[in-house]
Amino acid sequence: MEDPRYPIGRFVAEADVTEEKRERWIHEIASAPERLRAAVRGLSAERLDTPYRPGGWTVRQVVHHLPDSHLNAYVRFKLALTEQEPTIKPYDEAAWAELADGRTAPVEVSLALLESIHRRWVLLLRSFLPADFARPFRHPEMGRLNLETYLQMYAWHGRHHVAHITTLRERMGWA
Repeated sequence: MEDPRYPIGRFVAEADVTEEKRERWIHEIASAPERLRAAVRGLSAERLDTPYRPGGWTVRQVVHHLPDSHLNAYVRFKLALTEQEPTIKPYDEAAWAELADGRTAPVEVSLALLESIHRRWVLLLRSFLPADFARPFRHPEMGRLNLETYLQMYAWHGRHHVAHITTLRERMGWA
């Protein structure tokens, strides 16, 4: 059985990047909010409060995690575009997921927030010149990264968390 933490596999950056691949990753970011909305459509409060795996976050926490994470990523993209190799501030995603809003807020709040973040983010991404993707930043835990790798990572990140929900639905027989 596959590792339920990584239903689409772990993130691996592609080295051979083309303009077509960049466009595909931007499209994946653009479509993530609708894919997330579809993944949770029709789920009751009880099902939203079901962990996607033993010891894992609930579906509700996964939904709230996505805008938390993607808002941070959007800001990091803007910092890398406007500063010389900025060092970004990481955040404790597990602690954020345990805050009251992550555990109890209606998912619609985060679905709408993710849609708004992604509309702005995709507008920004589609304005990039090829050299913009090479812009670097420093992550205190991950080292030096560039926006090319981060674009790939966040295209994967949305698919990764939507798959947490869709694979749970499949395992539980939730149509």
